Amino acid sequence: MKWNKFTIDTTTAAEDLISDMLLELGIEGIEIEDCVPLSEQDTMAMFVDILPELPPDNGLAKVHFYLEPQEDVSELIGKVKDGLERLRDFVEIGEGKIAESETEDKDWMNNWKQYFKPFTVEDILIKPTWEEVPKEDRDKLLIQIDPGTAFGTGMHETTQLCIRQLRKYLFSGAELLDVGTGSGILSIVGLKLGAKHAVGTDLDPNAVSAAEENRLANGISSEQFTVRIGNVIEDESLQQEIGLERYDIAVANILADIIVLLQAEVARHIKRGGYLITSGILESKRQMVEDALRQNTEFELVETTVQGEWVSVTARRR
Repeated sequence: MKWNKFTIDTTTAAEDLISDMLLELGIEGIEIEDCVPLSEQDTMAMFVDILPELPPDNGLAKVHFYLEPQEDVSELIGKVKDGLERLRDFVEIGEGKIAESETEDKDWMNNWKQYFKPFTVEDILIKPTWEEVPKEDRDKLLIQIDPGTAFGTGMHETTQLCIRQLRKYLFSGAELLDVGTGSGILSIVGLKLGAKHAVGTDLDPNAVSAAEENRLANGISSEQFTVRIGNVIEDESLQQEIGLERYDIAVANILADIIVLLQAEVARHIKRGGYLITSGILESKRQMVEDALRQNTEFELVETTVQGEWVSVTARRR
């Protein structure tokens, strides 16, 4: 099915007001495109392997909205134009021109699945739940993942770096803390490698359902793996709930800037002699993370591993 796509050239100052005006007219398919830098809160809520590289914010924006092709749009577009003119009295809306185009109706929620195929990390096979196990990999440790709308297929270098470090430092019966668990992939890998119990934390409520589905797909009991929603850095009730000096290994595949903030708090939750495995770190931010861990008297830096342009830093609690 094809949709009529309309684009309003405007300013960042007016984008929210224009969106509200469109909603009042009954238009629900709205998309905002701008170069406004992410706030700290937005950054911490991003569950992606790398944040988008945005050009400098020039104060301009585009507001896209979509209408079904069978709709008589002339009257509605007239109302949109009238609304734009009224907004000019309150805010600088820029050009305010409306351009029309056509776009295909795609299944954005599932279209990515064509790119997620079985792959291995050393002797571990990671495959999507809808794919068969390749014959040549039937002897490998199997992890089945359907990330849903949460972050984490395992294909990215950052996740693979963490998996290799878990393979190296995790022992049978270990307690595992997975900060930013997403799909639950690192907790599930840890449990499959012999961890006794894993606790995942995440800011995204979608992580609960995604991790639950992946737990079931891998035959892991609810007693072995639990997920809690919240910010470990700030949420005192969550900090108490997950427990202090409880974990043999904590893993955090997030972003370098968040790891720098996180490492001071997470030290309290790791047993003395336990390990913190971090990734999601670009080579350009490696020094920043290493320096933060060196300056924390609770940690000693153990090793740094690299895959492509990504880095994993592992530290041991003293």
